[in-house]
Amino acid sequence: MHLEELKKWVKKGESEDLEFKKTTGQRSEAVKTVCAMLNGLGGFVLFGVSDKGEIAGQQVTAKTLEDITQELRKIEPPAFPEIETIAIGNDKAVILIRVSKKLDTYCYDGRPYIRHGPTTQIMPRGEYEKRVLDKFHAHRRWENELAPEWITVQDLDEKEIQSTLQNAIKLGRMKKPSYTDSESILRGLGLLDDGRFINATIALYGKSERLFSNYPQLSIRLARFRGSDRLTGFMDNRDYWGNAFDLLRRGELFLLDHVSISGRVISGKMIREDYPLYPPLATREALANAICHRDYTTPGGAVAIAMYDDCLEIINPGVLQFGITPEKLTLPHESKPWNPIIANVFYRAGIIEKWGMGTLNIIDRCKENGNPKPIWEVRAESVVTTFMPSSFFATGKSPEEQAEEAKKIRPESRPESRPESLEDTVLNLLKRGPLSKSELSQALGHKHISGALKKVLSSLLKQGRIAYTIPEKPKSRLQKYKL
Repeated sequence: MHLEELKKWVKKGESEDLEFKKTTGQRSEAVKTVCAMLNGLGGFVLFGVSDKGEIAGQQVTAKTLEDITQELRKIEPPAFPEIETIAIGNDKAVILIRVSKKLDTYCYDGRPYIRHGPTTQIMPRGEYEKRVLDKFHAHRRWENELAPEWITVQDLDEKEIQSTLQNAIKLGRMKKPSYTDSESILRGLGLLDDGRFINATIALYGKSERLFSNYPQLSIRLARFRGSDRLTGFMDNRDYWGNAFDLLRRGELFLLDHVSISGRVISGKMIREDYPLYPPLATREALANAICHRDYTTPGGAVAIAMYDDCLEIINPGVLQFGITPEKLTLPHESKPWNPIIANVFYRAGIIEKWGMGTLNIIDRCKENGNPKPIWEVRAESVVTTFMPSSFFATGKSPEEQAEEAKKIRPESRPESRPESLEDTVLNLLKRGPLSKSELSQALGHKHISGALKKVLSSLLKQGRIAYTIPEKPKSRLQKYKL
């Protein structure tokens, strides 16, 4: 780097990828920043520049550079950033450490660091553990660990194995193998490791009751609550143990029992128009995703469906991984399944799609049925997908008819306009000024503060679209919400 280029860099000021240190006497703090940049997107550390951006430089000897190198050796695993000196005159120079982005997690003197804007902080323990888990995930994870040796093919659902093969061939996702016995099919699906079953095999096809003590987490919990929260008690409560395909069917049957369908006969049409409260293709996709991407390491964990008067939740144990956020799920994104072997079998069987299209398909199915866009969030170490009811139940009109009405009111509206969601309604109400939770509920015509309203407010707060009027006291009885 030349001096003129250095001046341009310094003029920008300290940032996430640029740090100033007045002298190498601050080298321990500087190397913490190097560690943080290795854990981030890389960057530059400059010795000889003050916090205010004054380029003073310092005398640089062989010992000066050796001291920096010694400090850099405290980073584990070993990293070798480039060290460069830039002469500024008067026998002084600025020392530049150039840090490249790495695909590992680094510690300095036994502690990991992370960069937040122009500051360096100790990486939170949860973030560090998550990064380490992500690193080893490609090689070692629950689904590819060996199952107990005593398990035989008789403990598996062989009809389901054959069904997977037939569906995969029919969809062109698998060629017909030379041998179609269960073990040959499992081998072709990557579910055998040197002749031994792996955990994914049991999760997908386990059937025998003697497997339960080793795999209690292969279960699903289904509940229909009386009101808009869990305090009102159950109308229906079920708990099942079984393999992934069986659990998916159990969940679908439960929804079939409890999801209302509103229909109408239109003059001139032979077929009745039906609009379910929640679109079955969307809820099935969400349930299949929950089974595929859940964390299977917790023995007490289970996929769950919780249905209330005003919303439907599909819950799977675990958190979002690989940098995926709830916001990214609503946009085209790369497919990074936490259990790729299980997800691959579901894909071959035609249950899910690849390439990150599952959540986008869910959004499309909701739009077609007149449902608002689902809300994805991480809550209590679980990923929750929340569906809101179809607007057809409130209006008696199809999404197309509501869009046409909206066009008449607002001519500039596009043909694909959909009915205003609860989220949009809340934002429009807040344009009038700050409102409390109870005031919003009254404005919406609700007798009580619904679970759906609470979820929407929580989502809007996380998105930064609304804020508390008393941020230092979020639970204050005087608390209101503002744009």
